[in-house]
Amino acid sequence: MQGYLTGLLTGLSLIVAIGAQNAFVLRQGLLRQRVLLVVLICSFSDALLIALGVLGLGNLINSLPVLLEIIRWFGVAFLLWFGFQAFRRVLKAAQLKASDTSTATIKATVLTTLGLTFLNPHVYLDTVIFIGGLAHQFGSNTWLFAIGSITASFLWFFSLGFGATKLAPLMAKPLFWKILDGFIALVMLSVAIALAVVRFN
Repeated sequence: MQGYLTGLLTGLSLIVAIGAQNAFVLRQGLLRQRVLLVVLICSFSDALLIALGVLGLGNLINSLPVLLEIIRWFGVAFLLWFGFQAFRRVLKAAQLKASDTSTATIKATVLTTLGLTFLNPHVYLDTVIFIGGLAHQFGSNTWLFAIGSITASFLWFFSLGFGATKLAPLMAKPLFWKILDGFIALVMLSVAIALAVVRFN
C-alpha cells in the first residue's frame, strides 16, 4: 500500500490550498447550492487528468507549451470576470443573505465549475505533469499511486463542499457574506495576476 498512501498524501498536499476552485466549492457548500454536482465535477475532473497524466498526456503538453499559454490567458480573463462578480456582491447589500441569493442554473453551475477547473494551467502542472510523472517512479505500483491521488481529490472536495454547512449559523449575518465574497474576489484576482505574470515551463 506504499504507492497508494504516497499518492494520497501527495494529492492532499497539492490540493489543500487556497485557490479559485476551492473558494468556489466553499461558497457553493455554504449556500447549499448544487454541492454534490460541483464536488463530483471537481473530483472526476482531477481523476481524469491524473489518469491522462499516467497515460502520457504530460509528454504532449511539454512538447506543445503553447497549449498552456492559451489556457493561461483564457484563465486570466475568466478569473477576472468571476472576481468582479464577487466584488459586485460585496457592494450590493440586498444580495448578502443566503435566502436572497438566487440559485444558479445547472448549466451555469457546470460551466463555472469546469471553467475554474480547466482554465488554470496549475491544474495541468499538478495533476497531468507532476502526479502523472511521479506515478511512474513507483513501477508496478504506478496506478496505486494514481488511485491514491484520485482518492485525495474526492476526500478533499467532498469534505470542503459538505463540511462548509457547519458554518451555517454564520450565514444569516450580512457581514459574513461581505467578508466571504471579498475573500473570493481577492483570491480570484490574486490567481489571475499570478497566471498573467508567472512563466510556466
